[in-house]
Amino acid sequence: MDFFWYICAGAAVGLAVGITGVGGGSLMTPLLLMFGFPPYIAIGTDLMYAGIAKSTGVVMHAKRGNVNWKIVLAMAAGSLPASFMTVWALSQFEKPDHYQEILTGTLGLMLVLTALVILFRAKLTKALNVNISEKMGTKIIFFCGFILGILVTLTSVGAGALGTAIMMILFPVMRAKNIVGTDLAHAVPLTLVAGVGHLFLGNVDYVLLAALLIGSIPTIYIGTRIASYVPNHILQPILAIALLTFGVKYLFF
Repeated sequence: MDFFWYICAGAAVGLAVGITGVGGGSLMTPLLLMFGFPPYIAIGTDLMYAGIAKSTGVVMHAKRGNVNWKIVLAMAAGSLPASFMTVWALSQFEKPDHYQEILTGTLGLMLVLTALVILFRAKLTKALNVNISEKMGTKIIFFCGFILGILVTLTSVGAGALGTAIMMILFPVMRAKNIVGTDLAHAVPLTLVAGVGHLFLGNVDYVLLAALLIGSIPTIYIGTRIASYVPNHILQPILAIALLTFGVKYLFF
C-alpha cells in the first residue's frame, strides 16, 4: 500500500514540475520528509530520482539546440568537484544521524532561498541587470557552480530554480529556452553525481526511487502539455509560499 502512495507522490510532483517548471527537489524532499523518511534518505533518493527523471529533458533540449555547452562545462567544473568533496565530508561521519542536523538546517535555508527566487526572480533580474563580458560571466558561473554543488548535494534543492536565476542575472540577453536547456543540462550530471555519492553512503531507498519514477515520468509529460492552459502566475506563488513554510519549519522548528 505504501508503494502506491509513493507512486502518487511522484505523480503529484511530476505534474507540478511539468506545469510550473519549479524544481522537483524543492517539492519532493519536503514531501518525503512528511512521509516519515529520515532526511538523508529523502535527500539521497530524491537526487537519484532527479538525475534520472530529468535526463530525457536534456536530450530533447540538446536536439533543439537549446543548450549552451560552454556555460554547462564552466558550471560543472565547479559543481561536480564540490559535490565529490561534500560527499567525502559526509562519509567522515560514523552514522547518517550524526550529520542529520546539517542536512535539515541547510535544507530549510535552501527552501526559503528557492521560494524567494520564485517569487522575486523577475524583479531580482531587473534590479541586478549586470553588463559583464562572456569571459567574466564564465568565471563567475564557475564559482556559483562550486557553491551550488555543495548546497545541492546537502539538500537536493536548488539545481533548477537557483541555477536558472544565476544564469538570468549573469546572461540577461540569453533566451528563456536556452536558459532552461542549459540549466537542465547542468542539473542532470550534478544530481546524478550527488545521488551516486549518497548511494555509496547508503542514503538511497531503491523501492521508493522506483515508485517515484513510475509516478512522475508520465505526469511530467502531461504537465508540460497542459501548462499553457493553467494560470502559471497564480500557481508559482502558491508553491513558493508552501516552500517558504517548509523552509522556515526546517530552519527554526
